Order: sequence, then structure tokens, then C-alpha cells
Amino acid sequence: MTTRILFVCLGNICRSPAAEGIARSLMPGLAFDSAGTSGWHLGEPPYGPMQAASARRGIDLSGLRARQVSPEDFHRFDLILAMDSDNRDEIEALRPAGSDTPVRLFTDYAPEIAGESGPDHVPDPYYTRDFDGALDLIEAAALGLKRALGTGG
Repeated sequence: MTTRILFVCLGNICRSPAAEGIARSLMPGLAFDSAGTSGWHLGEPPYGPMQAASARRGIDLSGLRARQVSPEDFHRFDLILAMDSDNRDEIEALRPAGSDTPVRLFTDYAPEIAGESGPDHVPDPYYTRDFDGALDLIEAAALGLKRALGTGG
């Protein structure tokens, strides 16, 4: 069975599509998707500056389109990874009764970035304008996820 992982941020135009693209490049045998807790950008491609920053790293996000996370995602995915605690709380509010699908912070997989406890979120580059900094953290967390899943180092 293929491991299915969903990345979630606020609008699904910066952090979560970048995480999806990076994870796909690092772990091609797994199934990845991304979504947002808001419906502001439904059907839109990732934000242009995030696409450009990702493309400079060899990651093409142009085919992705924003969608909103839903209760059905708890049945479709084995793991849901939130970019920050507000998104995690929004995801948990959608949890169907009886679902045991884990919902975690993506940064839990990047403890080397900020010591033992790791960073507590991926800052939103839509607001910070630090697309490369967000990508650095996303790449570190994706590598940590890859190690945690036992798909190599």
C-alpha cells in the first residue's frame, strides 16, 4: 500500500504546494497532495513568487491547483501535515468521529533547524516575502519526513 500524505496551509498557494512538490521530488514512490484551510484561492495555481522560487530549485509547481481541506481527507490520507498550529487546529475541527488519522506539524520533522523541539511553524511567505527561507525549512522538514518514513536519507 502506498503511503498517502496531505500538506495543509492557509490558502494552498505557497507553503503546502511547495511541500507537495518537494516531497514528490524526494519520495517519488509515495502519494502527496496539498490543500488549504481557507477557500480563498480555490482552483488557482500556486502564487507566482513561490513558483519562481521553487523553479530555481528544480521544483515545478505549475500543474498544482488550490483546493480546500475537507473531512473526507481524513479517509483519503494516512498522515496530514499542517504548516502551523492555526492550520492544525482548523484541520482537527474537521475531524470526523472515529477517525484516527494523525495530524501533525510539518516542522516536527525538522528538529535540527531550531534544536530539540524544532521550529513550531513554516512562516507564510505570502506575508513575510521570504520564499527562499520558507523553502529551506520545507526542504529540511521533507528530508526529515523521508527519514522518518524509512525511505532513505
